[in-house]
Amino acid sequence: MSAALTQLLIPNDFKYVIAVGACTGLLNVYQSVLVSKARKLAGIKYPALYASNEEAERNAAAKAFNCTQRAHGNTLEAIPFFLFSLIQVGLSHPRAAATLGSIWLVGRVIFTIGYSSGDPSKRYYGAFHSIGFLGLLGMSVYLAFKAILA
Repeated sequence: MSAALTQLLIPNDFKYVIAVGACTGLLNVYQSVLVSKARKLAGIKYPALYASNEEAERNAAAKAFNCTQRAHGNTLEAIPFFLFSLIQVGLSHPRAAATLGSIWLVGRVIFTIGYSSGDPSKRYYGAFHSIGFLGLLGMSVYLAFKAILA
């Protein structure tokens, strides 16, 4: 048996969720620009995704490029589920979703700035992004089970 979605109600406060989603795109652009600048500074030619370990050990700019590229890659790995859960949670709890999403965004910016310094341990300054991500994950799982059991 299948159920048809007959009506989707978008809460008025969903506008905040949309703003967080749009800012996620800006985060990606920001990180892409940082990667391009770091690539140029390090002299790493396309299509290489990273400088070799040997090059990164002897060239601080190459190490910073690797760190910047990894910060961007790590964010790209999280974005699909982040946006899905942001929207899913936002349809029923828009302010909570926008708040958790904002925590994730601010944490990701600080994570990126720290990691891009070339000192990987500085990424931990933005580790609080996990609060936003795990909050959305928990709410997403809760809402899924709530819908299944209804």
